[in-house]
Amino acid sequence: MSRNGLVHTNNIQKTGNHLWYPQKTITEIVTNGFFAVDQRWTVKYWNSAAEELLGVAKADIVGKNLWEEFAEIIPVNFYSAYHKAFLQDVPVHFIEYWAEKGTWFEVITYHNNNTLSVSFKSRNQSNNPEHPVRELKILNELYRFVTEVTNDCLWEWDLQNKEIFWIDGGHKRAFGYEIVNALIPQSFWENRLHPDEKTRILAKLNARLSNGNDPAWEDEYRFRKADGEYAYVHDRGHIIYEEGIPVRMIGATQDISSRKSAENKLIQERLGRQKEITHAVLSAQENERTEIGKELHDNLNQVLGAAKLYIEMAKSDEANRTMCLDKAAGFIVNVIEEIRRISKTLASPSMQVMGLFESIRILLDDLKTAHPMIAEFDAYDIDETDLVEKLQLNIFRIVQEQLNNVVKHANATRVIIHMTRKADELILLISDDGDGCDLSKIVKGVGIMNIRSRAELCHGTVKITSKPGHGYSLKVLLPLKDKK
Repeated sequence: MSRNGLVHTNNIQKTGNHLWYPQKTITEIVTNGFFAVDQRWTVKYWNSAAEELLGVAKADIVGKNLWEEFAEIIPVNFYSAYHKAFLQDVPVHFIEYWAEKGTWFEVITYHNNNTLSVSFKSRNQSNNPEHPVRELKILNELYRFVTEVTNDCLWEWDLQNKEIFWIDGGHKRAFGYEIVNALIPQSFWENRLHPDEKTRILAKLNARLSNGNDPAWEDEYRFRKADGEYAYVHDRGHIIYEEGIPVRMIGATQDISSRKSAENKLIQERLGRQKEITHAVLSAQENERTEIGKELHDNLNQVLGAAKLYIEMAKSDEANRTMCLDKAAGFIVNVIEEIRRISKTLASPSMQVMGLFESIRILLDDLKTAHPMIAEFDAYDIDETDLVEKLQLNIFRIVQEQLNNVVKHANATRVIIHMTRKADELILLISDDGDGCDLSKIVKGVGIMNIRSRAELCHGTVKITSKPGHGYSLKVLLPLKDKK
């Protein structure tokens, strides 16, 4: 298809799996005049609509000085507006009557890369009764297709002439540019890309256009608005090929700044949450080290000191030697048992050998041995083989952490651990009949933060129910299917 074109159908048709679009560009349909001049006012480009509206053929004006060709007939206001446009980097929009042509012109000018681009249309064009019907029919088909992509800022891109037609005022509403149903050079769009992203965007676009097969182009980037601020946008277009050559692209730009802001806020919240989890883990480790240090210094060290004393006494007191050695041996046995208890608490249980349920039962047996408490455990509708080892270990640590909380704070006489399955979710419930607490006043401790962090690592949730004097209930919901 040539730019000035042949006569083609005006309707979008579907053949097989392919859409056929109007083969005339939108710039020809809406008949906007467009021309470009350099800093010396030499005409560099002149489209067919400009030929018709101004009565000057392209061959007679390109390469010549604009003002010399229109000397003494162009209105002074046109001359002033064009010169003013060269001094600023934002579009200038004005409406002016040109007596020589007998019509009002609506004009948009913009300066870019030492070139002044001018898009204009005559207010009298609508006097042609056939033109609006044909234009409306084609534009309705065009809008119907584009709104399937998005309903924001519509555009058509002439890839051969490097011109973009901004349709229906979307870019004015979203980005503040006074450009409505008018052409802009491709360089105008390029120079408003964020400098940090420009190279990437253009390389990706050129790679897609060079492909020759894929009709879809899509990208997200930052775009400079008329006020100088940058908006996050999502751009999508459909490339139209002729004989394997990309000639046009039609699509839409959507302002996604609000979505990006929400995403960034979510990222910050996640980072904050991760810091809390890290703090909880480090605090738990420090507390654990502190407890072990106290245990070694205040308990085991004292017991070993007593054992050493009895051994020294046995050396010099022959009459009581046997009693002293028996005492020392007893103290050493106590130290061995205490070291075994500490090691058992710290070491990860081998779930593949004992399994989760047996590990919890052993944990409860040790609890009942050290504390006068009734401890019960039951599990329903759960096959341990359905639980991966990482999930089993996290469940065990949650149970272990909560039992430590019960022993330290609850003054409970009974603790019950109940585990069941509902669909693809495991429900762990740990409850006691202890003192309870006021959830509106309680300060989050390291223990419960550690439990929450372990649950979140498995994409689970934690719910606590408690009242002063009415015990404490911890409910943990854990999905049985891995979430990526």
